Amino acid sequence: MSELNRRAILQTGVVAAGAALLPRIVSAEELNTSADLRIASFKFDVTPPLGHSLCGGWITPATVIEDSLEAIGFVILGAGEPIVVCAVDWTGLLNEAHIAWRTALAEAAGTSPERVAVQCVHQHDAPFACLEAQRIVSKIGGLPDIVDIDFFNRCLDKGREAVRKAMAETVPLTHVATGQAKVERVASNRRIMGLTGKVVTQRGSSSKDPAHQQFPEGLIDPFLKTVAFYSGETKVVSCHYYACHPMSHYGKGKVSADFCGLARKQIQKTEPNCTHLYFNGCGGNIGAGKYNDGADATRPILMQRVLDAIVQSEANLSPQKIETCRWSTAEMLPPPNTDFSIDQILNQIADSSRKVVDRNRPAYTVAWHRRYEKQLPIVLSALHLNQTSLVHFPAESFIEYQLRTQASFADRFVACAAYGDGGPWYIPTQEAYTQGGYESTVAWCDPKIDQLMCEAVVKAMNS
Repeated sequence: MSELNRRAILQTGVVAAGAALLPRIVSAEELNTSADLRIASFKFDVTPPLGHSLCGGWITPATVIEDSLEAIGFVILGAGEPIVVCAVDWTGLLNEAHIAWRTALAEAAGTSPERVAVQCVHQHDAPFACLEAQRIVSKIGGLPDIVDIDFFNRCLDKGREAVRKAMAETVPLTHVATGQAKVERVASNRRIMGLTGKVVTQRGSSSKDPAHQQFPEGLIDPFLKTVAFYSGETKVVSCHYYACHPMSHYGKGKVSADFCGLARKQIQKTEPNCTHLYFNGCGGNIGAGKYNDGADATRPILMQRVLDAIVQSEANLSPQKIETCRWSTAEMLPPPNTDFSIDQILNQIADSSRKVVDRNRPAYTVAWHRRYEKQLPIVLSALHLNQTSLVHFPAESFIEYQLRTQASFADRFVACAAYGDGGPWYIPTQEAYTQGGYESTVAWCDPKIDQLMCEAVVKAMNS
């Protein structure tokens, strides 16, 4: 796409979608020592109003606010243009919606969208924003909104204000520390494989089926990782990473940050002077189904198990002076899965005899196809401090991507956050497409996304 066309897209309202978003490698002169670095945190409320759609509009809308949803992040100055990282208690931000968030925070920080990472935690009793999907269902009519645009824009305004305030309140960033702890009896692989090498049943986020409890956990990353930032001897920001769908139960209209968000809120209460962030790792095929029966009483149990791991991961933090700090990016634009016919999908969305889930959800499929036609890439980014790398993946990436990255760069402490740009929806491995199961039926991209993702990770890690 030419620079002229990119500018035209910007001018016609696809906020920052036309920005070049090319990888920007921090030069040797910008690999500043800790004496040059500064950091500040920010937080703002993103709780939807009562009546707002949750999880794209195909579950009960917000009827009560059990606990608030938040966007929490930090800004780093002194390593080239400002860097912004943010975790959001929403189901997802897809395509233009994700670009809009990155652009708003970038404007407030005085940086470019390519140096902003926005990752969702993926609770389901929360908004699931895609602006193109909203336009599709709005045009057809008779369907719940995907997202209320006025509410969406108010959240952007809050984000701008919060980041601007943070920019005026920075403190020296001098040290980084890492830790990890095993999370007991939470995560399990959702895809239960039979003797034929195919998926025989899906365990999901919760299950009361005894057979689901009998199968082993399967492939997971059992560790919760923590990366903490210090100003002198004071811990000012602590980021926690764990790969698991974060739902204990949902669909009753009860807005909540759920068990992972509640664990983060609890550790925040114990350390009010340190800002805690929680990131969902590559949990596209990971849930709590082996250990979660979906009962209300199970939520605090799961919360406590995650909280215990957070506390343990921070128990022996050993701050190291920051010698280098750099930000790297890599673009990818995986082609759509040709199994989907856009004309048929649009007819399905327009069919009022179908369930809402079979009409609203396919609008996200069309949105990805239209994005691909515009050739607007996904940006995978990473923040590197000494031998610690914080990698920001898109969408519902499978756990294999996280484990591959950690194994391929075993000389580094690698913390993975997924659920960034959610445009592709699920990102299975190539072999998963032939194994069956729910995820591959709602993966909007061609199986070659596996290769493209791995190439992007290598580029972001080595740049």
